Amino acid sequence: MRAYHLETFGKIEGIVLRDGGGPRPAPAGPTGIVVRVRAASLNRRDLLILHERYPLSAAPGVIPLSDGAGEVVAVGEAVTRFAIGDRVSCAYFPHWRDGRITPELVAQPGCTFDGMLAEYAVLDEQWAVRVPDHLTWEEAATLPCAAVTAWNALTGGEGGAPPAGRSVLTLGTGPVALFAVQFAKLLGCRVVSTTSGEEKEERLRALGADAVVNYVRTPQWGSTVRELTGGGADLVVETGGPDTIEESVRASSLYGQIALLITASAAKSGIEISHEAYASSLATIRRVFAGSRTQFESMNTAIAAHGLRPVLDRVLPFEEAHEAYRGYAEDAPFGKVVIRVGD
Repeated sequence: MRAYHLETFGKIEGIVLRDGGGPRPAPAGPTGIVVRVRAASLNRRDLLILHERYPLSAAPGVIPLSDGAGEVVAVGEAVTRFAIGDRVSCAYFPHWRDGRITPELVAQPGCTFDGMLAEYAVLDEQWAVRVPDHLTWEEAATLPCAAVTAWNALTGGEGGAPPAGRSVLTLGTGPVALFAVQFAKLLGCRVVSTTSGEEKEERLRALGADAVVNYVRTPQWGSTVRELTGGGADLVVETGGPDTIEESVRASSLYGQIALLITASAAKSGIEISHEAYASSLATIRRVFAGSRTQFESMNTAIAAHGLRPVLDRVLPFEEAHEAYRGYAEDAPFGKVVIRVGD
């Protein structure tokens, strides 16, 4: 089995391809499954892990990437959830099945244990989630982190998903924001998005955004969003953190919700909201990071029912994993960067 391993932190070249040789891996115990990985995709957390800026410490020599998809090729004798040939992915938090997350449930593939940048992944059946049949392997490989985070941001708050007709604000064109646009439209919401360029404005509209605000031309975009939504966004999917939280509060409706993903940036180490901004709102801020296996499964049900397809920026072969990392880090891709692992 060939697999990449994170052997040296701080540089992409520290991710080394090894050929383990020998037979295909076997299930790890009676409830284990072996997945032939077909594709894997990158997330911001993978760069943070590489540069030792992630909240969790990576296991020595860990196989990177939380996100991937493939088919089950072997099962333990007690497996009941899956059969050989099933199309699956691994949950971002494999031990978090439902309800609220607790500290003992935070183990993650590609960090605390081996991830998906390999020809085979050895999982427990409880960690795996069936992926929608209409998706390609490359599309299915994008779901565990960014898609589930966006789904949780939209549906995981008090009261569940916003009713059809409510307004949702998304920020920028990162993977979570793009999934949020798609999911919000799927739920029947009116979507306002922010971005920095005309080309991206058109691509956001094509994806479903009802209005787009250029934050370069309009630095104080919060008031513009309030005008466009007739009183403010009912839900803000806040992917910018310290750099955008002030305007997000100004853009929120009086009793809106702000799903906050990021709390630090390269320029700022924490969240700051002025008295003037927060005094004008009674918005609730909710911290969001990925989601449970149950949320992953409910999201996949919605994706399958509506035929939704994730946005891909590029797909590179397994042997060009380093180029995939560089492209993700340097090129500001519009959509997911995917590594095709096998035919």
